[in-house]
Amino acid sequence: MSVACMVVVLLAMVSAVDGEDAFVGVNIGTAMSDMPHPTQVVALLKSQHIRHVRLYDSDTAMLLALANTGIQVAISVPNEQLLGIGQSNSTAANWVSQNVVAHYPATNITAICVGSEVLTTLPNTASILVNALKFIQSALIASNLNAHIKVSTPISSSIILDSFPPSQAFFNHSLNPVLVPMLKFLQSTGSYLMLNVYPYYDYMQSNGVIPLDYALFEPLPANKEAVDSNTLLHYTNVFDATVDAAYFAMADLNFTNIPIIVTESGWPSKGDSANEPDATLENANTYNSNLIKHVLNKTGTPKHPGIAVSTYIYELYNEDLKPGPVSEKNWGLFDENGKPIYVLHLIGSGSMLANDTTNQTYCTAREGADEKMLQAALDWACGAGKVDCSPLLQGQPCYEPDSVAAHATYAFDTYYHKMAKAPGTCDFNGVAEITTTNPSHGTCTFPGSGGTNGTFVANASAPSMNSTSSVSSAINSGKDSYSILIIGAMIWSVVFL
Repeated sequence: MSVACMVVVLLAMVSAVDGEDAFVGVNIGTAMSDMPHPTQVVALLKSQHIRHVRLYDSDTAMLLALANTGIQVAISVPNEQLLGIGQSNSTAANWVSQNVVAHYPATNITAICVGSEVLTTLPNTASILVNALKFIQSALIASNLNAHIKVSTPISSSIILDSFPPSQAFFNHSLNPVLVPMLKFLQSTGSYLMLNVYPYYDYMQSNGVIPLDYALFEPLPANKEAVDSNTLLHYTNVFDATVDAAYFAMADLNFTNIPIIVTESGWPSKGDSANEPDATLENANTYNSNLIKHVLNKTGTPKHPGIAVSTYIYELYNEDLKPGPVSEKNWGLFDENGKPIYVLHLIGSGSMLANDTTNQTYCTAREGADEKMLQAALDWACGAGKVDCSPLLQGQPCYEPDSVAAHATYAFDTYYHKMAKAPGTCDFNGVAEITTTNPSHGTCTFPGSGGTNGTFVANASAPSMNSTSSVSSAINSGKDSYSILIIGAMIWSVVFL
């Protein structure tokens, strides 16, 4: 399989949930004929800097493997255990004792998902759902863990009726006897509504009414945006419209201060060629890349701009044992061997979730960065940063294109790899960003293109760039290498001797 380049960046924004950072996490399903050992799963999570996961159970081996990693874990009460817990406070207390108290705080459990889409998949059990939530919460209170662990239940967006325009949305009224006390519980405990959002299914079931680009977060011309005639808010994607529909549906029941977290969203990478033509690698890559960018860009939704909705991608692995159509088995970012199904394409800054096991990342000048700041950063990299900038001299392989941004990219990337890609070494006062797109061109080969890291790690994060250098200026004005060496020697004698 040919693997394209990508960067997925986590996490640097403000969330509506307790002031915590918004995040992109992953769901970990286990319906696989060759499920990796929990230690292998955790190794993959750590290598990809995945800091948030959701489990569909509370598997002891997985919780032990996640211990002391700092990874934030949402565990689940499986639907088949819901009846017992919802009917017995002591059963709920035992469950919390065995699956939470026994592992916390070594395993950083932050949420409990009580069932999954109970209202639509187990309607006969829905009546005891709120009891189950309350009994689990009571057990957490008894263990003094209620301030650390949220309790909620994932619901399907399909229970939202008349979802467009979002301002007219409401929950299926037949579910109100459960929904109203459930929302009261979430409000009183400071928890959040867990919502599963699947634009893929909305698109598939729309019979052509929903454009593919609208489902995939692709840019739309203004005249193609969907407009809510009541609020005049413009919607450019299904995801935002669905989340806002949930906000309006809660408001319809007089709940206006419950934040939303999306517990499942994604796009299948393979489907039946006849019935699922849009379940493709390209569309899955596009959707998840755009979703992650959307969450991390502080975009928010039209109703709540600037308030990002933390989201768990469905899912980490393809699950070959899932019943149903071909697409059901192909939602994963990785196969059972930890090989990426496709490599997301995203550029940004911060911590990184990159489903690129080759770890070939690069540091480039940020698009649109101020040229004076770029020049200052380039000066620092070629001076105090000890980067060999001789390939940027006139007549050398990386002189062209002769621009500050292009030269800065070479210098930034060289420094980034000299520092073994340590956190903070691709920032340069905010004018640099990480990418997996190889910036090498022609005979100009960048350090990271060989797939190896540098070993110069004597200062993991870039220090202040206050020291000055005329090295890059000399490069850009075409002076010879002898002049560069003399200038460099002068700088180092002043700065370090």
